[in-house]
Amino acid sequence: MATTLYRTADYSVSHLIESIDRGDIALPDIQRPFVWKATKVRSLFDSMHKGFPVGFLLFWETDAEPGARRIGTGDAVPRHVIVDGQQRLTSLYAVMRGKEVVRENYEKTRIRIAFRPADATFKVTDAATEQDPEYIPDISVLWTAPSFHRVVREFIKGLRERREVSEDEEDRLVEALNRLRDLSNYSSNVVELSKSTDEEQVAEIFVRINSAGVTLNQSDFILTLMSVFWEKGRRDLEEFCRGARQPSLDGTTAFNWYLRPQPDQLLRVSVALAFRRAVLKDVYTLLRGKTLEGHTREEQFARLEQAQAQVLDLGNWHEFLLCLERAGFRGGKMITSETAIVFTYALWLLGRTEFAVPAQRLREVIARWFFMAHTTSRYTGSFETQAERDFRLLDEVAPGDADGFCQVLDRVVDNTLTADYWNIRLPDDLETSASRSPNLSAYLAALNIHDAPVLLSRTSVRAAMDPAVTSRRGINRDHLFRRTYLQEAYRITTTGQINQIANMTLVEWPGSVPGADPSRYWPAEVEASGLTPEEVARQMHLHALPEGWHEMDYQSFLKARRVLMAQVIREAFQLLRDPGYTAAYPAPGRPVSEGGRAVYGVDLSHLLEHGLLEPGCILIGAENHVSATVTSTGQVEFEGQIYDSPSGAAKAAAGGHRNGWEFWSASLDGELTPLAILRLEYVQRTGQSAPSE
Repeated sequence: MATTLYRTADYSVSHLIESIDRGDIALPDIQRPFVWKATKVRSLFDSMHKGFPVGFLLFWETDAEPGARRIGTGDAVPRHVIVDGQQRLTSLYAVMRGKEVVRENYEKTRIRIAFRPADATFKVTDAATEQDPEYIPDISVLWTAPSFHRVVREFIKGLRERREVSEDEEDRLVEALNRLRDLSNYSSNVVELSKSTDEEQVAEIFVRINSAGVTLNQSDFILTLMSVFWEKGRRDLEEFCRGARQPSLDGTTAFNWYLRPQPDQLLRVSVALAFRRAVLKDVYTLLRGKTLEGHTREEQFARLEQAQAQVLDLGNWHEFLLCLERAGFRGGKMITSETAIVFTYALWLLGRTEFAVPAQRLREVIARWFFMAHTTSRYTGSFETQAERDFRLLDEVAPGDADGFCQVLDRVVDNTLTADYWNIRLPDDLETSASRSPNLSAYLAALNIHDAPVLLSRTSVRAAMDPAVTSRRGINRDHLFRRTYLQEAYRITTTGQINQIANMTLVEWPGSVPGADPSRYWPAEVEASGLTPEEVARQMHLHALPEGWHEMDYQSFLKARRVLMAQVIREAFQLLRDPGYTAAYPAPGRPVSEGGRAVYGVDLSHLLEHGLLEPGCILIGAENHVSATVTSTGQVEFEGQIYDSPSGAAKAAAGGHRNGWEFWSASLDGELTPLAILRLEYVQRTGQSAPSE
């Protein structure tokens, strides 16, 4: 007979809420960012009021021993964690208990739902419903007020002050309010997974029975377990992540230009530092209190706490980020693999804490490692397996052996970046038009390492790639063989061919010479630049321009330039081995202070985070009915190409300089809303300033 991994039960909403109050059910979302819009909460109460089913809840027994306590506290471990239904249960609890929730920007707010008893209408509370006597402006009072009957009397009294209310109508209104209050008796279907169910089975069960067919979100699942077994650890992680997103003027937060870390990413680093593990299943095992090989439960929790303290140490964090700067990376727009940052940080911490590598030497070694790992996409695909393979290379190195640690990493780098890699694979990999290619990032990093000027300019690339600017607008590059020329002379019309990496560079056209033929405009632009022959020669070398490139056939030019670009990258990488090399970058742009608050620009990722846009949203252009798509990372996909900003996509769609926020409109619920309007709504919500483009 098959083993049953679950049982079903029907619990009233009041029973569930009381279980949360007692601590029998862990409800982490009441302290973590709550992602449901208020309109979804309104719809939930409306459906329940109509007697509709609203889905089941999926619980998992914690497998905690009787009397078990959370790590670092005296609180008992809850009996159940919520695998599916956290947002629904959080909505019910927050409204019926009148509790605040934490929004995506980590600000606390109340969910306020209004109710009109006359026709059982639910609305999200706004200024109109606040002043309308027909509404109970906040239904939380029906369950939280000391006297329900007093709430009803005051509502009827306020209504009578505005209009006549008959006795029959009063009876109907009172009955409607009683019916709403009785939602506390609404029966919820609960599936309770037994404590013998392991993590993989829980995930599979979730997928099989979830009507939406979605996968179990690993980040949410891990943080749920942390809320049960190690609440302080979760709070510390999320506080660090909040600091990384909310810059301070005094620099005492985790804010940086490279990564907005998620709690589960940092937890990976902690587990890697404590146990040299990268597989997420081991994180589940640790958090549930089960022992890993060779460690008691108490020992492994102590090691995990100690490791997390090192991971979240701001001194460690910012010193590590200097390694990325040394490697030529100035900000997140150059990062195509966040896992490369995550596992490189783990290696940095191992080198610093276990192998006692001096800070300056560690910076040099880790800069080379990150350049290699990011450029070769080392931590994509089966990245957990690759990370653990890298950790195992250190098993034979004795604690405190700084030389041994550095030799292991240098050997891997040398064995990866061979002569064949530089001469064959890298030029081949540069044959792409992807705007977020790791190979393009490597070339831009190389320009930073060389301290190259922008083409035909004395402005340094380092200054042009100020992360405070590129985080909003993206990295501005232009064509060498211009679009109109390729269309007319070569009949090339596909964006993939026109926007080849080898046809793009950071450039200033000082003369703005008309004419698209390179053989015509290039000599005139060089003359207009005012650069010396020596400066032009150096710039042509660093920008990988073949001699006489402007007279070359387009395809021959692309092939020759890819080889030269690979050489420039290799020369820059070799500079990283020089102890005398220093990465002297201009300071990024500072936030503007308004009343002590930091003000930054707005991009599509902000609109996604606040629910004003959804990944996959269709954008319609103001001209020619062109369409594009918003990606999950806040970029714009147009004709198969990814653009970092709406303006970049607008320029590709219509040519010339375009304000993408005005050019594109989002298709929302069958209506077109300009991005500029959505940005204004974001500004109004958060009090931030939106830049002009």
